[in-house]
Amino acid sequence: QVQLVESGGGLVQAGGSLRLSCAASRRSNAMGWFRQAPGKEREFVAAINWSSGSTYYLDSVKGRFTISRDNAKNTVYLQMNSLKPEDTAVYYCAGALTVQAMSLMSNPRRYNYWGQGTQVTVSS
Repeated sequence: QVQLVESGGGLVQAGGSLRLSCAASRRSNAMGWFRQAPGKEREFVAAINWSSGSTYYLDSVKGRFTISRDNAKNTVYLQMNSLKPEDTAVYYCAGALTVQAMSLMSNPRRYNYWGQGTQVTVSS
């Protein structure tokens, strides 16, 4: 079993930045970030292969968001820059035991472990 704990969410003005953290009790082969806005379905944001560092992003966040990991701390980060009101959502960290092509990791069904979520609110 893997426990994931997210932190770093908050209220920020449009154009601002936040860094989300996901502390893991144990490393997964791949880690991902998803988000869910009120009344909408869960949406893939970014994923990283823990061993290789390969990444994959939702098109709308490319160039603005960066996913990374710290091996010593068993922690995955999501650096979010140039935030927009449409980025407002609860952000969830997820871990996957099985990894194929990184593009396939946009499917939430491929993840085995989920954090509790952290709220990100971007004001206009």
